[in-house]
Amino acid sequence: MNQPSAERRHFLKATAALGAAGLAGCAQTGPAMGKVNYDPNARFALKEFEVEYRRNPQGRALMAHVYQPQGAGPFPVMVDLHGGAWNAKDRMAEQPMNRAVAQSGVLVVAIDLTLASQAPYPASVQDANYGVRWVKTRAAGWNGDPTTLGLYGSSSGGHVAELLVLRPDDARYNAIPFPEAPNVNARVAYMAARSPISNTWGRYQNAEDKKRGRMMNNNKAYFVPWDAIHEANPQEILERREKVGMVPMLIMQGLLDDNMLPRLQEKFVATLKASGADVSFTEFEGSVHEWTADPGPQTTRAQEMVKAFVARQLAAGRRAA
Repeated sequence: MNQPSAERRHFLKATAALGAAGLAGCAQTGPAMGKVNYDPNARFALKEFEVEYRRNPQGRALMAHVYQPQGAGPFPVMVDLHGGAWNAKDRMAEQPMNRAVAQSGVLVVAIDLTLASQAPYPASVQDANYGVRWVKTRAAGWNGDPTTLGLYGSSSGGHVAELLVLRPDDARYNAIPFPEAPNVNARVAYMAARSPISNTWGRYQNAEDKKRGRMMNNNKAYFVPWDAIHEANPQEILERREKVGMVPMLIMQGLLDDNMLPRLQEKFVATLKASGADVSFTEFEGSVHEWTADPGPQTTRAQEMVKAFVARQLAAGRRAA
């Protein structure tokens, strides 16, 4: 079968699944399109492959790295959004976490995001929004259940994930057309994050205090115009009492993080809870900003925590709209 017909086959299968699940609505609790059995202690062999999910206006092919468990399925689905201070890294940045979660029986799709050197905010958020919609239409073809789709974000990718969750219907973030499935939205069932940049202004002030020129420049390259650092600040979004979306969240924070300070993360979590959010927050002793990149007890603990969090959301019947 040639590539266009294969893509069409995947699209028709996914569209049927999405229609059966009623994904034109909002995030909900209810039955899955099929029975999804997930044991976080299970172990599956993986098939890994890459697919171009879109080409940005600058001509860069944005790739998706797929971690597909080999088994009967259907498997729950998670989309990974990489960090890199909005200016670096790609879909491979969180490979240890993605592989560990996928091996437990989760279809994980890690996607590239446009970097600030190519286009500033909200380009990467638009990529993520489109990527979620794209994965929803492809997941069934990879033996995943699109109604279970959740997010994992690290550092600046966690910031992007928070914006998708808080502003699920923002017209700017939904700006990239998806004519193949115009009624599929970017709502998700849950969000997990490692060291998310939940207070962009506070983090910039920290970079100023520590005289970290590169970090300051990364912010200035991404937040254009500069006031966007406030407009797109999750902490300030909540403080302004914007009408926001909410899904269950897991936030993991290293106590030795001198990039996104623990006290700023603690304040964000407190503000989330005051807003009625269902949020689990864990601090990791002896852990820096990117602790999950290196093997060790705290990395293993974080991996197990994400798997257990996914299991709880499935057991509670959480679904992506």
